[in-house]
Amino acid sequence: MKVIVRLAPGPFLALALVACGSPPAASLAPHDCPTAAPTAAEAATILVDAHEAVFATSLGSFTIELDASSAPIATANFVALARCDFYAGITFHRVLAGFVAQAGDPQTRTNRGPFNGLGGGGPGYQFEVEFPDASQPYDRYTVAMANAMQYDPTTGQITGGKDTNGSQFFVDLADLAGQLRPYYSVIGKVTDGTDVIDAIGSVAVNDPSAGVPVEPVVIESVTIKSGA
Repeated sequence: MKVIVRLAPGPFLALALVACGSPPAASLAPHDCPTAAPTAAEAATILVDAHEAVFATSLGSFTIELDASSAPIATANFVALARCDFYAGITFHRVLAGFVAQAGDPQTRTNRGPFNGLGGGGPGYQFEVEFPDASQPYDRYTVAMANAMQYDPTTGQITGGKDTNGSQFFVDLADLAGQLRPYYSVIGKVTDGTDVIDAIGSVAVNDPSAGVPVEPVVIESVTIKSGA
């Protein structure tokens, strides 16, 4: 299972978590992390005191203001994973300048460079994509989940599963409204530390199409705050 970025013909770009017909990769998560996505009732409870996610990284700190309005399951799942330290030690494994910075593969906790299967890790389960609404364009600093949905411009059909959200997410490095199709669950937006996101988006990578940072950008911790 691997994460790929496809540059599709026409104005749209597709960012996908491709499962290649196999089960989700086994999680390398710390103990006590979720083994399944939350139910709607569980998500409501998880989100009661979850307003912000504060990231400490090797390049500095940034804050995501969480927005569960269109994707409560995905947002609550992200919060639950953050609270069990799932993201601690994971890297931004793909940085495409002017496009996205992507993270969330637990394999990068122990393997920081390019390797076969990079971008194929997850929490050990997958769940249904929640589509954003019109008030959530993929503008700069928007945070959304990667998944396996792909658009075939020849047939106009969606291929890949609609139940393939996991742990991987991306931050838009530019205004991608009109470039990304609305297939990626929006969980929030970076509201503080945008200079850190810009720095992440400018790191040297092994290849512009692969985007693996030469010097790993490590997520040291993610702290969920109530915002009160």
